[in-house]
Amino acid sequence: MSLENVKESLRNGKMILLYDADDREGETDMVIPALNTMPADVARMRCDGGGLICVAVLGDAADRLGLPFMTDLLKSVSMNGYNSLRSLVEKKGDIIYDSRSSFSLWVNHRKTFTGITDNDRAFTINKVGEIVEKVMNGEKLDFGKEFRSPGHVALLRAASGLLDERRGQTELSIQLALMSGITPSMVVCEMLDGKTGKALSKEDAMKYSIRHNMPFIEGKDIL
Repeated sequence: MSLENVKESLRNGKMILLYDADDREGETDMVIPALNTMPADVARMRCDGGGLICVAVLGDAADRLGLPFMTDLLKSVSMNGYNSLRSLVEKKGDIIYDSRSSFSLWVNHRKTFTGITDNDRAFTINKVGEIVEKVMNGEKLDFGKEFRSPGHVALLRAASGLLDERRGQTELSIQLALMSGITPSMVVCEMLDGKTGKALSKEDAMKYSIRHNMPFIEGKDIL
Protein backbone atom coordinates (compact mmCIF):
# COMPACT_ATOMS: atom_id res chain seq x y z
CA MET A 1 0.00 0.00 0.00
CA SER A 2 1.03 3.61 -0.44
CA LEU A 3 2.85 5.73 2.12
CA GLU A 4 -0.22 7.97 2.33
CA ASN A 5 -2.39 4.98 3.32
CA VAL A 6 0.10 4.06 6.02
CA LYS A 7 0.21 7.61 7.39
CA GLU A 8 -3.58 7.84 7.42
CA SER A 9 -3.85 4.55 9.31
CA LEU A 10 -1.36 5.73 11.93
CA ARG A 11 -3.20 9.04 12.35
CA ASN A 12 -6.32 6.99 13.05
CA GLY A 13 -4.48 4.88 15.63
CA LYS A 14 -4.48 1.75 13.49
CA MET A 15 -1.82 -0.96 13.24
CA ILE A 16 0.41 -1.26 10.17
CA LEU A 17 3.11 -3.70 9.05
CA LEU A 18 6.65 -2.42 8.51
CA TYR A 19 9.41 -4.40 6.75
CA ASP A 20 12.94 -3.09 7.21
CA ALA A 21 15.03 -4.38 4.28
CA ASP A 22 16.21 -7.53 2.53
CA ASP A 23 19.83 -6.71 3.42
CA ARG A 24 19.18 -5.92 7.07
CA GLU A 25 17.12 -8.00 9.55
CA GLY A 26 14.64 -9.00 6.86
CA GLU A 27 11.83 -8.72 9.41
CA THR A 28 8.32 -7.35 9.39
CA ASP A 29 7.12 -5.60 12.54
CA MET A 30 3.59 -4.90 13.66
CA VAL A 31 3.54 -1.17 14.43
CA ILE A 32 0.98 1.01 16.22
CA PRO A 33 1.13 4.41 18.00
CA ALA A 34 1.75 3.99 21.74
CA LEU A 35 -1.07 6.37 22.59
CA ASN A 36 -3.60 4.21 20.73
CA THR A 37 -2.50 0.76 21.91
CA MET A 38 -5.27 -1.28 23.52
CA PRO A 39 -5.06 -4.61 25.39
CA ALA A 40 -6.43 -6.31 22.27
CA ASP A 41 -3.51 -4.89 20.27
CA VAL A 42 -1.03 -6.31 22.79
CA ALA A 43 -2.78 -9.68 22.51
CA ARG A 44 -2.62 -9.53 18.73
CA MET A 45 1.08 -8.72 18.75
CA ARG A 46 2.00 -11.54 21.11
CA CYS A 47 -0.23 -14.07 19.30
CA ASP A 48 0.10 -13.07 15.63
CA GLY A 49 3.50 -11.41 15.91
CA GLY A 50 5.26 -13.40 18.59
CA GLY A 51 8.32 -11.17 18.85
CA LEU A 52 9.31 -8.70 21.53
CA ILE A 53 6.78 -5.94 22.21
CA CYS A 54 8.78 -2.71 22.50
CA VAL A 55 8.10 1.02 22.55
CA ALA A 56 10.30 3.16 20.30
CA VAL A 57 10.88 6.74 21.45
CA LEU A 58 12.30 9.73 19.58
CA GLY A 59 15.91 10.35 20.67
CA ASP A 60 15.17 13.94 21.69
CA ALA A 61 12.30 12.79 23.93
CA ALA A 62 14.52 10.09 25.45
CA ASP A 63 17.13 12.73 26.27
CA ARG A 64 14.54 14.93 27.95
CA LEU A 65 13.31 11.96 29.99
CA GLY A 66 16.81 10.78 30.89
CA LEU A 67 16.47 7.39 29.18
CA PRO A 68 19.93 5.94 28.41
CA PHE A 69 21.02 3.35 25.89
CA MET A 70 21.35 0.06 27.78
CA THR A 71 24.91 -0.36 26.45
CA ASP A 72 25.92 3.00 27.96
CA LEU A 73 24.28 2.10 31.26
CA LEU A 74 26.11 -1.23 31.42
CA LYS A 75 29.42 0.42 30.59
CA SER A 76 28.93 2.93 33.38
CA VAL A 77 27.96 0.26 35.92
CA SER A 78 30.84 -2.01 34.89
CA MET A 79 33.31 0.77 35.67
CA ASN A 80 31.81 1.32 39.13
CA GLY A 81 32.25 -1.97 40.91
CA TYR A 82 30.53 -4.49 38.65
CA ASN A 83 33.57 -5.59 36.66
CA SER A 84 31.92 -8.86 35.63
CA LEU A 85 29.53 -6.88 33.39
CA ARG A 86 32.32 -5.65 31.14
CA SER A 87 32.28 -8.83 29.07
CA LEU A 88 28.53 -8.45 28.56
CA VAL A 89 28.66 -5.00 27.02
CA GLU A 90 27.87 -4.94 23.32
CA LYS A 91 31.01 -4.65 21.22
CA LYS A 92 31.64 -3.51 17.68
CA GLY A 93 30.90 -6.39 15.35
CA ASP A 94 28.53 -8.20 17.70
CA ILE A 95 25.56 -7.24 15.51
CA ILE A 96 26.42 -8.09 11.92
CA TYR A 97 23.58 -6.05 10.38
CA ASP A 98 24.03 -2.88 12.44
CA SER A 99 26.43 -0.77 14.50
CA ARG A 100 24.53 -0.80 17.81
CA SER A 101 21.36 -1.85 19.60
CA SER A 102 18.61 0.67 20.35
CA PHE A 103 17.56 -0.89 23.69
CA SER A 104 17.06 1.42 26.65
CA LEU A 105 15.28 0.51 29.94
CA TRP A 106 12.59 -2.07 30.66
CA VAL A 107 9.72 -0.50 32.59
CA ASN A 108 6.30 -0.95 34.18
CA HIS A 109 3.98 1.88 35.09
CA ARG A 110 3.75 2.20 38.87
CA LYS A 111 -0.02 1.64 38.78
CA THR A 112 0.28 -1.80 37.15
CA PHE A 113 0.21 -5.07 39.13
CA THR A 114 2.52 -7.71 37.64
CA GLY A 115 3.08 -5.62 34.52
CA ILE A 116 2.91 -8.54 32.06
CA THR A 117 -0.81 -8.87 31.37
CA ASP A 118 -2.29 -7.39 28.21
CA ASN A 119 -4.08 -4.79 30.34
CA ASP A 120 -0.92 -3.87 32.27
CA ARG A 121 1.31 -3.68 29.22
CA ALA A 122 -1.22 -1.61 27.30
CA PHE A 123 -1.50 0.76 30.25
CA THR A 124 2.28 1.15 30.52
CA ILE A 125 2.56 1.68 26.76
CA ASN A 126 -0.18 4.34 26.79
CA LYS A 127 1.54 6.17 29.64
CA VAL A 128 4.87 6.11 27.79
CA GLY A 129 3.09 7.71 24.83
CA GLU A 130 1.55 10.32 27.10
CA ILE A 131 4.82 11.29 28.78
CA VAL A 132 6.59 11.53 25.41
CA GLU A 133 3.82 13.82 24.18
CA LYS A 134 4.15 15.99 27.27
CA VAL A 135 7.93 16.42 27.15
CA MET A 136 7.79 17.19 23.43
CA ASN A 137 5.34 19.95 24.33
CA GLY A 138 7.91 21.43 26.69
CA GLU A 139 6.83 20.00 30.06
CA LYS A 140 9.56 19.02 32.52
CA LEU A 141 8.77 15.64 34.04
CA ASP A 142 10.38 13.06 36.31
CA PHE A 143 10.13 9.73 34.48
CA GLY A 144 10.65 7.78 37.71
CA LYS A 145 7.54 9.22 39.35
CA GLU A 146 5.35 7.28 36.93
CA PHE A 147 7.52 4.31 35.97
CA ARG A 148 9.70 1.73 37.67
CA SER A 149 12.43 -0.52 36.33
CA PRO A 150 12.92 -3.41 35.76
CA GLY A 151 9.61 -4.03 34.08
CA HIS A 152 7.93 -5.83 31.19
CA VAL A 153 7.89 -3.16 28.47
CA ALA A 154 11.15 -2.63 26.59
CA LEU A 155 11.94 0.94 25.59
CA LEU A 156 13.95 1.69 22.46
CA ARG A 157 15.84 4.92 21.78
CA ALA A 158 15.81 6.08 18.18
CA ALA A 159 19.16 7.31 16.88
CA SER A 160 19.49 11.09 17.02
CA GLY A 161 20.02 11.27 13.27
CA LEU A 162 17.17 8.83 12.60
CA LEU A 163 17.50 7.27 9.14
CA ASP A 164 20.73 9.15 8.37
CA GLU A 165 22.32 7.29 11.27
CA ARG A 166 20.46 3.97 11.59
CA ARG A 167 17.74 2.24 9.59
CA GLY A 168 16.20 -0.16 12.07
CA GLN A 169 12.52 -0.61 12.90
CA THR A 170 13.02 1.86 15.76
CA GLU A 171 14.05 4.70 13.44
CA LEU A 172 11.68 3.72 10.63
CA SER A 173 8.66 3.69 12.95
CA ILE A 174 9.61 7.02 14.53
CA GLN A 175 10.18 8.53 11.08
CA LEU A 176 6.68 7.39 10.12
CA ALA A 177 5.29 9.01 13.27
CA LEU A 178 6.97 12.33 12.43
CA MET A 179 5.78 12.15 8.82
CA SER A 180 2.26 11.42 10.05
CA GLY A 181 2.26 14.30 12.54
CA ILE A 182 1.65 12.10 15.58
CA THR A 183 3.46 11.65 18.90
CA PRO A 184 6.87 10.01 18.21
CA SER A 185 6.35 6.96 20.42
CA MET A 186 5.57 3.75 18.53
CA VAL A 187 5.01 0.14 19.56
CA VAL A 188 6.87 -2.42 17.45
CA CYS A 189 6.74 -6.23 17.52
CA GLU A 190 8.48 -8.65 15.16
CA MET A 191 6.41 -11.19 13.24
CA LEU A 192 7.87 -14.68 13.69
CA ASP A 193 7.21 -17.99 11.94
CA GLY A 194 6.42 -20.88 14.28
CA LYS A 195 6.98 -23.44 11.51
CA THR A 196 10.46 -22.40 10.40
CA GLY A 197 11.69 -20.90 13.66
CA LYS A 198 12.73 -17.79 11.72
CA ALA A 199 11.28 -14.37 11.04
CA LEU A 200 8.04 -14.48 9.07
CA SER A 201 8.87 -14.09 5.40
CA LYS A 202 8.03 -10.85 3.65
CA GLU A 203 5.66 -12.76 1.36
CA ASP A 204 3.73 -14.26 4.28
CA ALA A 205 3.64 -10.89 6.04
CA MET A 206 2.15 -9.35 2.91
CA LYS A 207 -0.48 -12.11 2.80
CA TYR A 208 -1.34 -11.32 6.43
CA SER A 209 -1.72 -7.65 5.54
CA ILE A 210 -4.17 -8.51 2.78
CA ARG A 211 -6.20 -10.89 4.95
CA HIS A 212 -6.52 -8.31 7.71
CA ASN A 213 -6.66 -5.19 5.54
CA MET A 214 -3.56 -3.86 7.30
CA PRO A 215 -1.23 -1.52 5.38
CA PHE A 216 2.21 -2.96 4.58
CA ILE A 217 5.23 -0.79 3.82
CA GLU A 218 8.95 -1.32 3.30
CA GLY A 219 11.76 0.78 4.66
CA LYS A 220 12.87 1.75 1.18
CA ASP A 221 9.48 3.37 0.56
CA ILE A 222 9.97 5.55 3.64
CA LEU A 223 13.50 6.47 2.54
